[in-house]
Amino acid sequence: MKKSPELIADEDTSSVPLNELGWRDSRYEDFEQQRDYLTKNNGIRGLEVLAPGEVERAKVLFERDGFVVVKDALDHAQLDFLRAGCEEVIREILAVDKNRDGNRGSHRYSFGSSSKTGHLMHRPEWAMLLDLPTITPILTAIFGSSDYIARGGGGDFCLPGATEYQPLHSDSGDRREFNGATFGSFRDERNKLTIRDLPCPYVCCNFLMVDFTAINGPTRQIPATQNSPRDLPRRSEEPEWMKLSTVCPAPAGSVLIRDVRAWHGGTPNLSREVRAIPNAEFFAPWYREPMPISMPREIYNNLSDFGRKLARYIVCDSSETIETGYRRNLGATPKVMRSKNASS
Repeated sequence: MKKSPELIADEDTSSVPLNELGWRDSRYEDFEQQRDYLTKNNGIRGLEVLAPGEVERAKVLFERDGFVVVKDALDHAQLDFLRAGCEEVIREILAVDKNRDGNRGSHRYSFGSSSKTGHLMHRPEWAMLLDLPTITPILTAIFGSSDYIARGGGGDFCLPGATEYQPLHSDSGDRREFNGATFGSFRDERNKLTIRDLPCPYVCCNFLMVDFTAINGPTRQIPATQNSPRDLPRRSEEPEWMKLSTVCPAPAGSVLIRDVRAWHGGTPNLSREVRAIPNAEFFAPWYREPMPISMPREIYNNLSDFGRKLARYIVCDSSETIETGYRRNLGATPKVMRSKNASS
């Protein structure tokens, strides 16, 4: 079985402007025709971008489509703070990956998978996302209760020069064991129900650091697939409309609130800017999966009262410390995300 490539250190990462850190194995000029096509055709037609106060409408769209977009989730100060944190982490990750092999395909990275804890809740920028006055009422409405809990947070980023589509995938499934680890929580031993038959168990909130445009790698979401029993299509089998079913346009500072069961995937970033979407993740009051400890006590102590309630399962004991940093090979690209498997 082919292994992921060994990563090579990049000593220039700290000195190069952020938006010039991509385009390592292809040229911007070679994708003019595809950029023109995406500019004309990319994006979900009739996409509603709501205001934070439209709580009931947000719940309706979330339950119908498996996702909803809300603008002005972050104020200017919060957006600047989170952008600065993302840039620091991006530079640290790229410092070990000169060829931009990525851990979700070429030029594409998961923040969480890069981290030794699987999350970035040791950073105050990410911890800030747990209890935002613009988003907490919407999550409470979606879960039908304020007793939901925080799972952690990470997100992803794609560099200019991420020229391929990421295969459509879902971030949650029925409980299974693999290589001694347990994934998921729900499993019906009678084989009558799957996790897709249940109310939403797990929500991810991705925050847009830049405007989502037709050409900078906007997330694609396939509406109303959160409860679908169908098999995910392989990339070569996808109809064209699925590749163009992207969440754009949407302004920086917005949040994409997702039912993680819904089909979604990354798209080409053919622009000249880094597209980052850090996230915070939450479980319904009735749902649990194994959760690594990812939040230091000093970060936890600075949260709001409600934030501390949400984070109670991911914070370390006062006598413990958390080993932070990045995984060898940044966690590597899962087999299903590698190019040779994407169209097979």
